[in-house]
This record gives sequence, C-alpha cells and structure tokens, in this order.
Amino acid sequence: MESKIIYSSILSVRAEKEMSSSWDWYEERQKGLGDRFIEEVIRKISIVEDNPELFPVKYKSYRETMIATFPMLIIYRINKRKRIIRIVSVFHTARSIKAKYQ
Repeated sequence: MESKIIYSSILSVRAEKEMSSSWDWYEERQKGLGDRFIEEVIRKISIVEDNPELFPVKYKSYRETMIATFPMLIIYRINKRKRIIRIVSVFHTARSIKAKYQ
C-alpha cells in the first residue's frame, strides 16, 4: 500500500495581507461574509495540501485554483523536497493581471 505524502502550507506576508483586507471588505458588506470567505480559503488550501498537483501550472511554477463563491484565486508553489505549499497570493480576479505574480 502506497503511503500518502503529507504537505503543509505557509502563507506569504502578501497572502496574509490580502486575506485580511478581503475579510474586512466582505464583513463591511455583510456581517459573517468575511468569515465565510476565510472558511472557503481554508477549505481550498486543505484540498491543495491533500493533492498539490491537482491544479494547473499557470505561470512558471505557480499554480492557481479558484475559491468557491468568491472571485478570488489562490496562487501557490510546491516545494516537494520540504513538502511545503507556499501560498503566494489570495488574488482578487478583478485586479490587474500584471500584479498577479509580483
């Protein structure tokens, strides 16, 4: 029986700031919506940790996946040697595509 490789994830400072400002924005619109946003991000990161190569490479070694019900992408890189998923950005799809991988 094949053993499953366990990955853990870390958030970049950029991703943390993006999540925080997005939480603020959603909470200002509707109480509890920011919490739902964070729950969806955590749910999707868990899926990425379980199967990091599930989502496609979009640019160099960056992979992307959409967050359900929110217009956001999780952009990440895989470090197979260290078994780490580095969440580079939680990117709003309305932002300039040029800012996506910077």
